[in-house]
Amino acid sequence: MKKIKEFSKKYLIGFFIGLILFTVVGVYATTYFPSNQTTYDNSVSGLNATNVQTAIDELYNTCFPPKAGDTILDSVDIVTSGDGLYKDEYEDRYFYRGANPNNYITFNNETWRIISIENDGTIKILKTTGIGDIAWDSYNINNWARPASLNTYLNGTYYNGLKEIAQSQIVAKNWSIGAVTYENNDLADQINDENNTKWNGKVALATLSEYIRSNSNKSSCGTYSLINRNYSICRNTTWMYNNDDWWTLSPWSDDSSASFSVNSNGDVEAYYANGNGFSAVRPVVYLSSDIKITSGNGSSSNPYTISL
Repeated sequence: MKKIKEFSKKYLIGFFIGLILFTVVGVYATTYFPSNQTTYDNSVSGLNATNVQTAIDELYNTCFPPKAGDTILDSVDIVTSGDGLYKDEYEDRYFYRGANPNNYITFNNETWRIISIENDGTIKILKTTGIGDIAWDSYNINNWARPASLNTYLNGTYYNGLKEIAQSQIVAKNWSIGAVTYENNDLADQINDENNTKWNGKVALATLSEYIRSNSNKSSCGTYSLINRNYSICRNTTWMYNNDDWWTLSPWSDDSSASFSVNSNGDVEAYYANGNGFSAVRPVVYLSSDIKITSGNGSSSNPYTISL
């Protein structure tokens, strides 16, 4: 009798949990175990997901947010498809990929998004909006370490204008500033080219390979060449696309006066570095590995809030 009671209790609990998930989230299922392609009505839940699996994941994250004191890596599952945090196949890092992963974070009382979590625990973040259309280098030389005029501005005027608490959360790091071959079709080789030259500082930009790696559609968008060929598809499977032109950190290997920019249509082109007004500037910083979550689940409506 005891075993029968335990069996009934266990499966009744499982049944009610399943019933709650499928009722509250507003799932329309045509089979017992619907796939990611099954129609999902998110108007009931008010969440963002458009398929069953991500709906369940999103509901779980909403109901069970990270605990205060967790690191982001402690609180997030690593995924291999769809939107989310991926283990990078090229370097010892974790990347957020997909159209809209839960990688929002409040920093300097502004909304930023997490690019990656590094092997030393530091967190690389990108400002969601630009701070204005500014030349990469007013002298038209694509050497960030020279320093380029944008380097001087970001690590001087811009950094000094951040709130004191925000400055205390930033750490200086070695950034990859190596030149990139135009329209290359080998991402591993491109990453090596970027890593061949380093610069140490506190504020810079996202590299071209980071834009590529933010895309969850590897078959169509996994290299520079593929993105430019399929940009109308690729802009829909990366959270970094923001319908604006913005500079990357990567210079063009064939022309010492040009650097790469992501265009408003989603492709990538090289522009003269002194092109004031060509591209917006979206600052990038590394946050200390001592950062802890105080609240939030990383969604756009409930971004991570952090403290040292």
